[in-house]
Amino acid sequence: MYWRNLSEQTWRNFGERQRLADQTGLSIAVCHFPPGTSKWNKVEHRLFSFITSNWRGEPLRDYETIVHLIASTTTAKGLKVSCRLDRRSYSPGRKVTEEEMATINITPSRFHGEWNYVIRPH
Repeated sequence: MYWRNLSEQTWRNFGERQRLADQTGLSIAVCHFPPGTSKWNKVEHRLFSFITSNWRGEPLRDYETIVHLIASTTTAKGLKVSCRLDRRSYSPGRKVTEEEMATINITPSRFHGEWNYVIRPH
């Protein structure tokens, strides 16, 4: 199954979603854009064009410069961007064990279950 090859960070997101589902008693439906389809992601078009304009001509020397330029992005309609650098390190290549997977009450959707799924409370 697709979920066996998740990164550690993605696996933690599954765990957080499961905890939220358990605490609230709600099912959580997750739908991702498939790879290569960011052209249909309205957030990217509405946000990234402003970020790009904001840092145009600025040398992107270090993370702090990039974070500052992203965080100082605004639009005429009032959009304000928040940004922070995640300095945590994540273990590459960690595989999800069968025992870990068994703790997540996850059901893949019929349509592209590798991208779309529901996490239900226990």
